[in-house]
Amino acid sequence: MVYLVGIAAALCLGLGYVLQQRAAALAPLEEVLSWRLLLDLLHKRVWLWGVGCMVVGQLLGGLALQLASVAVVEPLLAANLLFAFVIAAVLSDRKVRWHEVGGALLLIAGLAAFLVVGKPRSTEHPHPDRFWTVIALIAVAGAVTILVVVAKKQQFIAEAVLLSTGAGLLYGLQDASTRQALLRADNNGIVRMFGSPWTYLVVIAAVIGLLLSQSAFKIGSLSHSLPPLTAAEPLAGIGLGVTLLADRVAVSPGHLAVEAACGAAVILGVYLIGRSRTLNRPHRGRMPRPRPRPRHDSPPSEPPAAQPPPA
Repeated sequence: MVYLVGIAAALCLGLGYVLQQRAAALAPLEEVLSWRLLLDLLHKRVWLWGVGCMVVGQLLGGLALQLASVAVVEPLLAANLLFAFVIAAVLSDRKVRWHEVGGALLLIAGLAAFLVVGKPRSTEHPHPDRFWTVIALIAVAGAVTILVVVAKKQQFIAEAVLLSTGAGLLYGLQDASTRQALLRADNNGIVRMFGSPWTYLVVIAAVIGLLLSQSAFKIGSLSHSLPPLTAAEPLAGIGLGVTLLADRVAVSPGHLAVEAACGAAVILGVYLIGRSRTLNRPHRGRMPRPRPRPRHDSPPSEPPAAQPPPA
């Protein structure tokens, strides 16, 4: 059941990301990393559909997190890049190339092998240590801050990669916080869940992650902005799940070697899909007209009056 829910969540997330990027690409450049960007996108129907698909995907992801550990769900959610590639290919008139198919197969094989070999499992009643929770939150916040500061000094492509990486870290934190908040609701009731700091951490991580991801979608194509997000989210989610929520994976030397190979296959698959021309292709909608430059031409001066001849 958890695999079906996780794949459905990845499908909704992939569709949502494609629609969001198509709308964000038309936003004014000066709104990058500004809350005005989200306010402007709220008036775009395509973007609202994209957010709606993403919300459905996140709800399905929350359901999957109730059924299994973060280490199980995160690799499933990472398949959103695969679905984004397929959807972009359908909307594009370009043919699928061998490296795109190879990347998709590597991504699927790596995720499947990790689930089989790693045997991730959850703890029924995790109790995160407050000290290590604070340390983890400081580490994530510090990493995101550094990525944003460095990104603002880079060119568009590098800036998109760094901002989407920061968004992926926040989405991974959101996934881990979602599971803990839902466990609190199961144990103490829905009302008590709204008194848990994990619930508000979900909202904060989601909103800031949304701003970073939309800024990355604005300044970079999906091939630059989506793969880093897809790679960073499961890494952050699994890391936080193991360190804070007592999720468990197989850690024998042989298992670790295979898991490392699975991670390398996933990263290579993400890279190959990210090179896809279908993800680079802009949508066919009308592009905004460039603003006319102000004219600084002064009116031609009148010729000087003829001087009377000397007497």
